Amino acid sequence: MKFSTLAVRAGQNPNPYNGAVTVPVSLCSTYAYESFGNMRDNFEYARTDNPSRRALETTLAMLEGAKHAVSFASGQAASTSVLNLLESGDEVVTTSDIYGGTYRLFHDIFKKYGIRFITAESNSAESLVAKFSERTAIVWAETPSNPLLALLDIAELAERIKNFRNQKRNKPSLVIDNTFPSPALQNPLALGADIVTHSCTKYIGGHSDVIGGVVILNDDELWEKIKFYQNAAGAVPSPMDCFLLQRGIKTLPLRMKKHGENANAVANFLRGHKNVEHVFFPGFDDFPGHEIVAKQMRGLPGMVSFRIRGGIQEVSRFFRKLQIVILAESLGGTESLICHPATMTHASFPESEQKRAGITPNLIRVSLGIEDTDDLIDDFRNALDSLDDNL
Repeated sequence: MKFSTLAVRAGQNPNPYNGAVTVPVSLCSTYAYESFGNMRDNFEYARTDNPSRRALETTLAMLEGAKHAVSFASGQAASTSVLNLLESGDEVVTTSDIYGGTYRLFHDIFKKYGIRFITAESNSAESLVAKFSERTAIVWAETPSNPLLALLDIAELAERIKNFRNQKRNKPSLVIDNTFPSPALQNPLALGADIVTHSCTKYIGGHSDVIGGVVILNDDELWEKIKFYQNAAGAVPSPMDCFLLQRGIKTLPLRMKKHGENANAVANFLRGHKNVEHVFFPGFDDFPGHEIVAKQMRGLPGMVSFRIRGGIQEVSRFFRKLQIVILAESLGGTESLICHPATMTHASFPESEQKRAGITPNLIRVSLGIEDTDDLIDDFRNALDSLDDNL
């Protein structure tokens, strides 16, 4: 089945008991044994497994072309399950800019357990591999990255890791946070990644009404470990969360197309406005690594970042003048959201790290929704034009 069909049908067969075409919300917390020592379809307790969650995990695995998916109550809970694979003394090499919540999880939670996190100079495969050592256990990457949308050639990095394994007899796992592209636009496992994570809160859910996360992979041994963690730690999504995520998935291909169209139009408009200093958008022909888009992606997500002329005062005035685009954290919803990374999504970065990563005080990140394109451009134009008296 093609992706659009999978989004509607994968893991979503009609109920065998009553023919319901929508996967029901199973609110049961515990399940009666058919007989002593004999569970019904391996259902015992809802923290361990639940019909709604099983259906969602089947759908998510099929969307990424994978054997296994393990869902969690949030993207951060999903990331925590992967980091739980590490032992004291292990090292994690990361791309130069990553989501602020991931940075906080690395440095404020897991660092105290003796795990070392090393940041590459850029998002290139060469830069990441240059940081490898005998203790490298995980390579953690985002592509496009958050918030500068830097691109990484996943296949090239996977090949370099394979060569490193052969030389050093080490086995670092390549983890790709695929939240920005979603499985509609990019499938890292097919390119050589070992583990894929998503904040399902974003494009997968798509309506800013549910929190969730998932780990997707093919390796049976790693799946057993993460599945064990899911049950033991208990950070699982509720049946209603699973229902909402699965409902959102049905329109994922349609939404991603409109998100990308709006992002392309807004990025080109921003690039031509006198009060915009720089625009970060992988769709530009001169964007660093632009050729990677055609190599490993089927389109562009609805994300654009840009630097406004001026500083915090101009940023504040610009936000106040917007009428359609909403100032809020998160991304991937049907409504357009805008944020100030330095004080919002990436506030957990120390000032020195913000400077190193290029998260400047005048940097703005936009998640384009599915509103009318002309309305969005008019909103940006009016807000940017209001800065004329200040600049």
